[in-house]
Amino acid sequence: MTNTTMKAIVCHQYGGPEILEYTEVALPKLQDNEILIQIKATAVTAASIFMRTGKPYFGRLFTGLTKPKLAIPGTDLAGEVIAIGKSVQQYAIGDKVMAATDLNCGAYAEYICLPEDSLVVKQPHNMTAAEATGMIDGASTALSFFRDTIQLKAGQKVLINGASGSIGTAAVQLAKYFDTEVTAVCSGKNEALVRSLGADFVIDYTQKDFTKQPTKYDVIFDTVGKLSFSKSKKALKQQGVFLTPVLSMAGMMQMLIGNLFRQKKLKFSATGLRSEALRKKDLLFLKDLIEAGKLKTVIDREYTLSEMQAAHRYVETGHKVGNVVVVFK
Repeated sequence: MTNTTMKAIVCHQYGGPEILEYTEVALPKLQDNEILIQIKATAVTAASIFMRTGKPYFGRLFTGLTKPKLAIPGTDLAGEVIAIGKSVQQYAIGDKVMAATDLNCGAYAEYICLPEDSLVVKQPHNMTAAEATGMIDGASTALSFFRDTIQLKAGQKVLINGASGSIGTAAVQLAKYFDTEVTAVCSGKNEALVRSLGADFVIDYTQKDFTKQPTKYDVIFDTVGKLSFSKSKKALKQQGVFLTPVLSMAGMMQMLIGNLFRQKKLKFSATGLRSEALRKKDLLFLKDLIEAGKLKTVIDREYTLSEMQAAHRYVETGHKVGNVVVVFK
């Protein structure tokens, strides 16, 4: 490459979408154990919003107390390998890959260097870069909850709240892959979508409260962190489990103390903080499912890198369906 700079989004403080600056920065320098990826797509996720706002505040222990530790945000990406370090053996120039950078960030840029043994895998052959990057966060989160936090079993009744979101659309498909009966909770306008993903039953939350219905579930997965465990446990079977990727202080106390004295459990997992080895195993598992036609990405809107502020504003409305991706032109 003859270029010495690249376009990127930089963020030097916590705040609203307006702090995301579209600018030019120096190209990363390739190390012997790294691959240089030309990024084709990245995603705007709930994690993206958290890293930009620094809320909840305890998360700043990982991202920086008073300002972001790293200037270039973004955690999920798909792209093409355009250069390799001297010691790289697993990848070749021209390989299409997808990757998660987690707390190392850097995905909101035209190029990125990643160690070949980091959280990077070959992109599914039957997916575009936009579809691949949209799959990483939601599907990895849902898979971790279903396979590691609990061991989801065939025949169980599973209710998925927020079934039309990025985690929710993946969770519906994965719950069906594990041969369970799936009830999807979403707005009525998204019923056709979640049924097409495999949902057996759909509850329109604007019309009906599932906690007041007679059906009891083995698992309630609140993918958007908006349900109360205290209220939701009425809809759990005697040894049922309530899963959430968002943990409030009240939820933490219920999990640490209440779980000791009741059969119905609340379980939380910070799936993105698990070991890289476990997460890479998940990505490879998901890649196999995708290539077998058992998992697909739902994309709501696509933006360009220069439109990152608008992408963040849209995600913050809480009304996206599936995933919001940023495609590099």
